[in-house]
Amino acid sequence: QVQLVESGGGYVQPGGSLRLSCAASGSIFSITQLGWYRQASGKQRELVVNISSSGATKYADLVKGRFTIRRDIGDNTLFLQMSDLKPEDTAAYYCNLGVVAHTKSGGYRYFDVWGQGILVTVSS
Repeated sequence: QVQLVESGGGYVQPGGSLRLSCAASGSIFSITQLGWYRQASGKQRELVVNISSSGATKYADLVKGRFTIRRDIGDNTLFLQMSDLKPEDTAAYYCNLGVVAHTKSGGYRYFDVWGQGILVTVSS
């Protein structure tokens, strides 16, 4: 089973920086897409940044120029580097991977895998 464990959230002051990590475990044959989403209190989950199967990276307009996605292939870890944080960035952040992985029967199939969510609070 493929699992994602997030870390790195917490409290930061406006204008500060924070890095979120998403560590993947399990047998992954390939990754079809990956990214980060967030959900503020009382709102729907929204895209932060996504890397498509074609390799194209798309950032939400509200975070463009401030957030950067990075993948460490050797450590199977996905990062979200956030800078110039604003109170509006306060939300639970979720990493997401679309993967092709082994099934228990020995075959392969696509899985949409999510991290547990981690809180980021931007406040003075």
